[in-house]
Amino acid sequence: MVTSVIGFPRIGENRELKFNTEKYFRNEITQKELFAKAAQLRLKHWKLLQKAGINYIPSNDFSFYDTILDTAFLFNILPQEAENLGLDTLDEYFALARGYQGKQGDIKALPMKKWFNTNYHYLVPQFDKKTRIKLVGNKIFSEFMEAKTAGINTHPTLVGPYTLLKLSDFAEDVKAEDFVTQITVAYAEVTSKFNELGATWLQFDEPSLVKDMSTEDRTLFNKIYEKLLTKKGNLKILLQTYFGDVRDNYSDLVNLDFDGLGLDFIEGRKNLELVKNGFPDEKILFAGVVNGKNIWRNNYQQTLKIIRQIPAKNTVLSTSCSLLHVPFSVANEDFKPEIKKHFAFAKEKLGELGELSSILEGQSSGALVKNQQLFTGNRIKSHLALKEKIANLTEDSFVRTPEFSKREAIQKKEFKLPILPTTTIGSFPQTREVKKMRAQFKRHELEQKEYDTFIAAKINEWLKWQEEIGLNILVHGEFERNDMVEYFGQNLSGYLFSKNGWVQSYGTRGVKPPIIWGDVTRQKPITVKWSKYAQEQTDKIVKGMLTGPVTILNWSFPREDISVRESTLQIALAIQEEVLDLEANGIRIIQIDEAALREKLPLRKSDWYSEYLDWAIPAFRLVHSKVRPETQIHTHMCYSEFTDIIPAIDNMDADVISFEASRSNLEILDELQAKHFQTEVGPGVYDIHSPRVPSVNEIKNAIHKILQKVPEQKIWINPDCGLKTRGEQETKASLKNLTSATREIRKELGKCER
Repeated sequence: MVTSVIGFPRIGENRELKFNTEKYFRNEITQKELFAKAAQLRLKHWKLLQKAGINYIPSNDFSFYDTILDTAFLFNILPQEAENLGLDTLDEYFALARGYQGKQGDIKALPMKKWFNTNYHYLVPQFDKKTRIKLVGNKIFSEFMEAKTAGINTHPTLVGPYTLLKLSDFAEDVKAEDFVTQITVAYAEVTSKFNELGATWLQFDEPSLVKDMSTEDRTLFNKIYEKLLTKKGNLKILLQTYFGDVRDNYSDLVNLDFDGLGLDFIEGRKNLELVKNGFPDEKILFAGVVNGKNIWRNNYQQTLKIIRQIPAKNTVLSTSCSLLHVPFSVANEDFKPEIKKHFAFAKEKLGELGELSSILEGQSSGALVKNQQLFTGNRIKSHLALKEKIANLTEDSFVRTPEFSKREAIQKKEFKLPILPTTTIGSFPQTREVKKMRAQFKRHELEQKEYDTFIAAKINEWLKWQEEIGLNILVHGEFERNDMVEYFGQNLSGYLFSKNGWVQSYGTRGVKPPIIWGDVTRQKPITVKWSKYAQEQTDKIVKGMLTGPVTILNWSFPREDISVRESTLQIALAIQEEVLDLEANGIRIIQIDEAALREKLPLRKSDWYSEYLDWAIPAFRLVHSKVRPETQIHTHMCYSEFTDIIPAIDNMDADVISFEASRSNLEILDELQAKHFQTEVGPGVYDIHSPRVPSVNEIKNAIHKILQKVPEQKIWINPDCGLKTRGEQETKASLKNLTSATREIRKELGKCER
């Protein structure tokens, strides 16, 4: 059987793309040098896939920042303000990705949202009456020709027109349907161009098909493709889906003139049932049977059982989604052999496709036997006491008393904060010096005392600065932490950590998700030492900073041998112990971040509560259910769409919730107002994922907008996320403007400083 890959990690085996792009940002290399290094990386990956025997090798899955942004540039979906900057194409591209402040002008970055149920983030195209969709870019064609010149015949990939429209934002006076003709013509020009270039296949990625589709959605999809497919010429079109099933329009997909249909048989629970009820002989089924989102070895016996039930006459073995979501190779890790054998990263998944193909052709029975040995017996020994503790949880275990309104009154009296209290989300810049000292300590080149002295000095420096600019609630800066999940995992049993398991989160930002190997318990206090130290240095309140159980689970590679619910409850009990230790050591405000709360939310609304929220929200409540009324619990969420789960967020029963709002233009405020949100809120007043510094007036305008929607006694003022990735200069300038803007607003409201 032939094999296919939907996409491959573009950051490189050693994060080459990240480092070279950041060198370009710092003017250390030229555009020409950046383009040359990118071309070398693409060629390396194409040859790797070719050597692995992959028959359908993708191109245009590469991006300097984000493939949705690439598509916007391909089709001229650009705000006029960006064009007015007068920058060349690449710098205009980065201006929209990161924001821009310079001689040519000032522009905010495009909104950023989560890519379906992953930790990848995409940039949201903006449509208005001036938008004119037309083919203006060349990247997709030039990369196809790069590969062709190297003797590699790729199938170019492109975000499909339906998904592009569904993921975009539209001005109030326009809607997606207004652009059907323009987008169909533009995509038809792409097919025409590839016919001229001699391409065989073109892959349209349409993951939006796995979400709930209304009658109007189906009409929109069919209207586009009925016209577009008449223009394909000799080019074969693969309609690729992933992250779920296509139950709402499967009949449309099999009846339209697609040459191939890509379905996910890992997360697409109903896809097997759909194809068993009929699949056209003339179409090729690209079967996603190798998990593109997790790092465990494929269970060949289970996969073969699925494949043998597929009635398609022509089947291609494929990944369930792009391999963008897993690290590059297990070969780069130092795990013991008895552990390493259980893992498959991107490169190893290519081998799994090859072995499955050989087994189906009767040529690799030895590979099947070896694979099955991984899944016999118990990989780990269960923690029986932990299982009993979870079994004994009752409804009262998840309820904090007294109710929120009474706690709120108690805390107002306890803290005596001014109106619009100011704070930050937690972390401060992780400078080269901080990273260097941490690396030296990890390599045992620094003694514990020397490292502690350095961390204490950094905490003291930033506490003093926060006091100087007038922040009301301080943070210690998290200089001792490498990552908001890994740091906790290192102090929990059951976790493993890769050395080079980097995965792209957005742009040049990479994360290194830990691996949940076994049952999770807390081994010792995790944050108490530095939180207690910081609080002892100042009379102001310093927040304790924790990561919540749902985020720790969602930003890890989870186990596949127990449910995610059970795994999350294990983590919740561990973090509950940490919360109570912080409280016992004098920490009066504790922030439990749930940045990734929505990440594993099922893509179909009908599954939200039965499969996720009914246990994810209680897991968070379990963490803080035992604290005193005087202890204030904060949480934070970022870069997701929260408006449709506002009641669930309120049900987390935190005292204060901060969230990303700046890139989404504070749109969530309307929903908070409509749903009578009770929890106090801190909508982010500026975007920290951009290097631009917001002015005092810009922040004041944001605060005024918040005041129009939320009662002043419910509002906190903060950035939209932690500041770990930002530089010191821009961080200090931005936060000074934040506190200045807040003071001016308080004066306007006639509120005196306390």
